[in-house]
Amino acid sequence: MSRAVFFDRDGTLMEDAHYCGDPAQVRVFPGAAEALRQLKDAGWRIFVVSNQSGIGRGLITDEQYHAVQREFLRQLGDGLIDASYYCPDAPGVPSTRRKPEPGMVFEAAGEFGIDLEASYLVGDKAIDIECGRRAGTGAILVRTGYGREQTCAADFTAEDAAAAVRWILARR
Repeated sequence: MSRAVFFDRDGTLMEDAHYCGDPAQVRVFPGAAEALRQLKDAGWRIFVVSNQSGIGRGLITDEQYHAVQREFLRQLGDGLIDASYYCPDAPGVPSTRRKPEPGMVFEAAGEFGIDLEASYLVGDKAIDIECGRRAGTGAILVRTGYGREQTCAADFTAEDAAAAVRWILARR
């Protein structure tokens, strides 16, 4: 079994562009790629789990999501993300994948043999922390994106994804 870190995308690894459908709006946070490289070098698997309700709301298309995702991965650099999962469902639509439900995490864990108890979920919203709790991972809130506005019981609160990675690596 492998250990992994599951990252929310918008507001956690890149600036939240509010239903981003334009690759030109993608801005990976400074230090994020270097931090992910440190995780990879230490033997961690890395996944992105992202709610993309703009698709379900009709604000962006699935094609636009994929174009943004390709630009996000290009800016991060090759080989850092093992897999990305997204949920296009709008709020109120019954879904086992829309965070805080842990479906995307469980899907990745099943496909890649992940030990969830030895893993973490990092995000900028209380629903990310709740998703981690429901999946059985540790949960880290970052103060980027919506993080400064959130009140939740995270295992750790970090200034950004790079600080979250430093905390994870110092613990393991």
